[in-house]
Amino acid sequence: MLVNDILIHHVIKRITSPLESFRQGLKTLGVLEKMQMHPDAFSSILCHKPERLSAETICDLFAIHSSSDVNKVEGADFWMSYLQDVEMALKRMLNFNVLPVKNSTGEPVWKVLIYDRFGQDIISPLLSVKELRDMGITLHLLLHSDRDAIPDVPAVYFVMPTEENIDRMCQDLRNQLYESYYLNFISAISRSKLEDIANAAIGANAVTQVAKVFDQYLNFITLEDDMFVLCNQNKELVSYRAINRPDITDTEMETIMDTIVDSLFCFFVTLGAIPIIRCSRGTAAEMVAVKLDKKLRENLRDARNSLFTGDTLGAGQFSFQRPLLVLVDRNIDLATPLHHTWTYQALVHDVLDFHLNRVNLEESPGMESSPAGARPKKKNKKSYDLTASDKFWQKHKGSPFPEVAESVQQELESYRAQEDEVKRLKSIMGIEGEDEGAISMLSDNTAKLTSAVSSLPELLEKKRLIDLHTNVATAVLEHIKSRKLDVYFEYEEKIMSKSTLDKSLLDMISDPDAGTPEDKMRLFLIYYISSAQAPSEIDLEQYKKALMDAGCNLAPLSYIKQWKAFTKMASAPTSYGNTTPKPLGLFSRVMNTGSQFVMEGVKNLVLKQQNLPVTRILDNLMEMKSNPETDDYRYFDPKMLRGSDSSVPRNKNPFQEAIVFVVGGGNYIEYQNLIDYIKGKQGKHVLYGCSELFNATQFIKQVGTFDNLYNINYFCNCVLTYLPLHLSMEKRNYL
Repeated sequence: MLVNDILIHHVIKRITSPLESFRQGLKTLGVLEKMQMHPDAFSSILCHKPERLSAETICDLFAIHSSSDVNKVEGADFWMSYLQDVEMALKRMLNFNVLPVKNSTGEPVWKVLIYDRFGQDIISPLLSVKELRDMGITLHLLLHSDRDAIPDVPAVYFVMPTEENIDRMCQDLRNQLYESYYLNFISAISRSKLEDIANAAIGANAVTQVAKVFDQYLNFITLEDDMFVLCNQNKELVSYRAINRPDITDTEMETIMDTIVDSLFCFFVTLGAIPIIRCSRGTAAEMVAVKLDKKLRENLRDARNSLFTGDTLGAGQFSFQRPLLVLVDRNIDLATPLHHTWTYQALVHDVLDFHLNRVNLEESPGMESSPAGARPKKKNKKSYDLTASDKFWQKHKGSPFPEVAESVQQELESYRAQEDEVKRLKSIMGIEGEDEGAISMLSDNTAKLTSAVSSLPELLEKKRLIDLHTNVATAVLEHIKSRKLDVYFEYEEKIMSKSTLDKSLLDMISDPDAGTPEDKMRLFLIYYISSAQAPSEIDLEQYKKALMDAGCNLAPLSYIKQWKAFTKMASAPTSYGNTTPKPLGLFSRVMNTGSQFVMEGVKNLVLKQQNLPVTRILDNLMEMKSNPETDDYRYFDPKMLRGSDSSVPRNKNPFQEAIVFVVGGGNYIEYQNLIDYIKGKQGKHVLYGCSELFNATQFIKQVGTFDNLYNINYFCNCVLTYLPLHLSMEKRNYL
């Protein structure tokens, strides 16, 4: 009966009104009468020929057909191309919140962009200075910098709605700095702050100058087309240390969770999709899930102001299956953030100054000596952007480093061959004499030279990228060779996979030529975390003495001991797979004689795919597998009228799209592992996000700054505050 009513509504009642309007229009034009007189003549125009219904026909009805101007990104679905959604949202904002017209020949309206540090971090990985200039941005200035008045130019503001920012914007209105004001807030502005701006505009007689006020819901940073991070400014407020401090109060924890939830809410508004949420119990991730579910549910109930209906929907409205959001806590895996890595992007992040897709290098001033008595020359600093427009970076960022070095050399040789060809053609064009052979040769090569000259900009861009990656890869190689990072990577892989070690851990720590004190500390912490049984007190004292003799700071070990004790009590130890990288021997010379990279002594390690804990959790939940590791994960569906405490998913079908978000911080190792995993899953897509993005140095620093009074009893008491409220008092007391 219900199915019959639904069919009648959609097939008959829903189209009755449009058909009646169509009939009246035809009648007014005098066409209806002719149609009734000659139905056969009009049937070929208005009616489809009867055909047998097939599965292919039905599938075609639900297929999304893109127009020719849609950018088709391989491996990206409509909702997955959220990078384009974010870029388009920014470009629309910079165009006074009007969608930019493609192929427009007119001059853009020149304007000034005013942002705070948060807005700067959001824009910089996505839009270059040239792209801003093409959008008509002549100046881009920080809100709290000293700015001169430009009274005949409109200003586009892109800031967080903080008290400090609102006060400065009100001051700008009073000082009449610009012709008009387009106010865009990264997160939703409260009514009280909006009233403050209104009062300032009235007081400054500038009401007509405030052209538009928008909530942009862009409170997150897009680093890749499948990766995002919540913040770069004030990231210590949502850091691993902030969440796991032993002395944190309930109010402070609520503030941290609200900050994370606000950014995730903005992310899904931009995505235009309501996710199914899964999370582990008794962790900070569960607190985020509960709050996010509530916020999404409340917005959906407010039909008048909902951000997930009608025109407000983004690409997500085209997806017939909702995405899965997997919220995991950093504490499920502390070994991966400490792990030495072997892929290009993760290595750059680990050993170089790399953030927001920009790497900063210190270049040596050269071999020439300074004059006697003169100050030594300072090292030059250079910055390089590693973005989506860099084809080499996009192709090789997930490759093992030796492959990257070889590819740089191949690109260089290809460039030199093209350059030599241009020189040869130019030489031929200078042929003297009028003999037939010379004229024939000249004629044959004119077209080739013309083609070569026309490809010169592309050749110059290729040379720029080769120089960039030569410098970056050389800097990485220096760290690999001086610290023996290949040895550390291989040894840690064996520890994590429970393989046989060819050298004792004490020998590795005691070797003065292998690694920095931090490298040795990272190695030991991974050993301690990965061991099913903690070392005895006697063995531990030996390790600690060796670490101290190597110059290591033992502060991180104190925290890891407490963490290890708690995780052993709460659950089984984390598994990291059972495969190890396959060594192909040492590089004597991986390149030819003219190579930029001398790889002598560096191991040529071939990576084998193995799922890290986060990837394994995603696989269980995305494929709807039954596994003790994830069977108890909570299930939230914000579209349901009532929330539940169930772990049983209502949807039994495997998911095609998923977002993995790590509360407490993430890293490029996990990101790359997820990307490698999803490559083997045809038609499936995954995004990786985290509250902050840190490398091993930054993480070990956080772990090492916990209070020395951190003890196991206090640790457990703090963790009990995260336990689900439904647990009985007996279970809580037992824990």
